[in-house]
Amino acid sequence: MGMNETMKALADPVRRDILQMLRSGRKSAGEIGEKFNLTGATVSYHLAKLKSAELITEEKYKNYIYYSLNASVFEELLAWIYGLGGKKE
Repeated sequence: MGMNETMKALADPVRRDILQMLRSGRKSAGEIGEKFNLTGATVSYHLAKLKSAELITEEKYKNYIYYSLNASVFEELLAWIYGLGGKKE
């Protein structure tokens, strides 16, 4: 996991909203796009950033691509954050 890339992906409010949306289960790009007043290209851009940061995974089924949260990256991120509160010298 690239920590910088992950933090940059999480910095955008639209991408955070997409992640919140995916908490309830996998969604297609069309389902995600319906929630936002954005072009399809813009939604694809945000999904690509999230995928590049490994925050989401994609699964192809028939003519659709479904996106899901990648919980392992969140676990790594939380472990890193908790590690910052460790021993003080």
